Amino acid sequence: MYEKLKKFGFIFIILFVTFISKAQQANCILQPPKVTIHFGSGNVADPNTGDLYNFRRVHHSCPSDGHYAFVSYTSACFNDDWHTITEDHTTGDADGNMLLVNADQGMFLKMPVPGLKSSTVYELGVWLMNLCKPTNKCPYPLLPRLSIRLETMEGSIVANIVTGELPRFPEPRWIKHGALFTTPASTSTLMLTMIDNNPRGCGNDFAVDDITFRECVKQTPPVTTTPKSTQTKPAVTTKPSTTPNQVPKKTTTPPKKEVEAAQVIRPKNDTISKATSVLKQNQKIFPPPPLVLKTRENALARKIETEAGEIKIELYDNGEIDGDTVSIYHNNTLIRSHMRLSQKPIPVTIAIDPSQPHHEIIMVAENLGSIPPNTSVMIITTANNRYQVFISSTEQKNAKVVFDLKK
Repeated sequence: MYEKLKKFGFIFIILFVTFISKAQQANCILQPPKVTIHFGSGNVADPNTGDLYNFRRVHHSCPSDGHYAFVSYTSACFNDDWHTITEDHTTGDADGNMLLVNADQGMFLKMPVPGLKSSTVYELGVWLMNLCKPTNKCPYPLLPRLSIRLETMEGSIVANIVTGELPRFPEPRWIKHGALFTTPASTSTLMLTMIDNNPRGCGNDFAVDDITFRECVKQTPPVTTTPKSTQTKPAVTTKPSTTPNQVPKKTTTPPKKEVEAAQVIRPKNDTISKATSVLKQNQKIFPPPPLVLKTRENALARKIETEAGEIKIELYDNGEIDGDTVSIYHNNTLIRSHMRLSQKPIPVTIAIDPSQPHHEIIMVAENLGSIPPNTSVMIITTANNRYQVFISSTEQKNAKVVFDLKK
């Protein structure tokens, strides 16, 4: 009886989700994909165009932590903890690739999407699979939780999908995630970025395939016309007055004035887009801060105003090398994880310009070494100046350095 109820509940959930999905698209017909990203076949070129601080590409089907690969199958990876997948999600392709990610926190995909029409509604669809089996080896998994964003080349967000945690299943199962969005009036190329919001750990491994962009065409209701009546009204005749010597009065009807319809002037879409872009330049949207930035104090160590250009940051241990390790966050995104401080610098490079005029670098102490607190020195080189900032962080307090573009 319990199994029947459980099965009925699962079917009800599927039907309910299907109903909601169809209701949302009731006034929209999705066309065949305008753009499809399926990662080709064989040894393809890496589509990533940006620096992926926590990820590196490999060329085999079982990438380790912090690595990704474009492959057509998996086989008994990590003592058979992963599903064995004999083909990718794309139907009908021979040896087609999918993107395998053995995840760490941070961005794992950044690529341009050209060829979209402006001022057009599209559906962004992404097929995802948790690669991990629900085994007793990992009873408390750290599940993937992805942010999938579309941005203009200037950095304005057009669409944002937050997947929630990708569940594990006993068998390989692809699940589609999607959202509707409207392209800006003056943009045909957007930037697609994918970020894993959870750090590395068992359960945080997944596959991506068939990223599609489908135009959403609104349905137009059929126009019904009422047939004109063929009946003719009888002519009405009026007899002239028979009163003698009475001259009938002439009645004149004043001509109707032609009233010109008022012209409705609507702002152009591109004007709205430009105004919105200007407003958003100084309010760059960061991803939500991770737990370590919310539960600790983020003390300001230095605020620097600088000209547009490249900012080079080098982080060294300050004093005796005692095993201090740190993680570094840029605008709430992890870019260096558990790095050991030494006489060799930990390098970070960022670019400041009008499209991204505000940057926050936060150092998080992962341990305090043998001589607390966790101390370091930061050498900062901007377009015209060089700065030296002394950093101290503990398990209760992070250290933050802020960069703002000079007005």
